Amino acid sequence: MPRTRTILLAALAVAVVAGAALWWFFFRDTSPPPPSLDDVTQTTEAAGETTTTAAPALDSIEGEWALVEDGTSYVGYRVQEELANIGGKTAVGRTPLVTAGITVSGNQVTAVVVDADLRGLESDDSRRDGALRRQSLETDTFPDAGFVLTSPVDLPPGVAGGEPFQVTVSGELTLHGVTRSIEVPLEAQLTDGRLAVVGSLPIAFADYDIEKPTSMLVLSVEDNGVMELLLVFEPAG
Repeated sequence: MPRTRTILLAALAVAVVAGAALWWFFFRDTSPPPPSLDDVTQTTEAAGETTTTAAPALDSIEGEWALVEDGTSYVGYRVQEELANIGGKTAVGRTPLVTAGITVSGNQVTAVVVDADLRGLESDDSRRDGALRRQSLETDTFPDAGFVLTSPVDLPPGVAGGEPFQVTVSGELTLHGVTRSIEVPLEAQLTDGRLAVVGSLPIAFADYDIEKPTSMLVLSVEDNGVMELLLVFEPAG
């Protein structure tokens, strides 16, 4: 094979490898997937806590439930953005600084309170996290986000047996100093004495007086996003 051709083929191979490496480290979307009940199962299995016990009977879940303090729970956001020299990217930030409680009476959830400290939001880029403290969410000025249930929620049959179920809860969401009535679709499952809850809700920034962030690195950001949550509860006390 002529030397010139060999050099060209070698250069091409190097370019392909370099291009693949560039895509892998800079252009591929590394955003975590939306929350799922499977996340709780995988976390439990990773910790060596294999499911071996039956879920408690329905009457045993009556009473107060508190958030499990193992770092599994979080509240966060998901927003589409366009970055200079990178292109489209899904920005995902989450805070584990969450407190929450549930009250169950009979076959109804009668109270839910969730409070999140948004100063704990972390994404895959500390520059984005720092910008959100000063603009957009302005977490230095509005550190707290919260949800309060305003209508009881009926629990469907199958809860005691550990069957996943879906409900829509009505309440008031406070974000960026603005409180609005919302309805949030949730999926939940009772297993091993713990109640896992996941959900997401589209958020229009204008509804909460949130301005889109600006940066030399950010070419554009959509005027809406998604609020996400994964909460794991256990009986209080």
